[in-house]
Amino acid sequence: MTDPRPEPHHVVDKRALEMLVCPLTKTRLTLSADRSELISVAARLAFPIVKGVPLLSLEEARNVDPDEIRKHSGGAP
Repeated sequence: MTDPRPEPHHVVDKRALEMLVCPLTKTRLTLSADRSELISVAARLAFPIVKGVPLLSLEEARNVDPDEIRKHSGGAP
């Protein structure tokens, strides 16, 4: 039987996430529902989390469409 929990070194510490900001706008980041990305609502960018490490490089970021941004910003346009 396989253990469904992620390996401890692949889990991002929530306290550390609270200290991280978007490298472009310096605004707070939101953890995606599947915990695989940090979303910058202000910049409309998603930064991947790889093996528990957030990659906060603009080269690694992907653009986020407006509908997805609304989900992360509580419905605000």
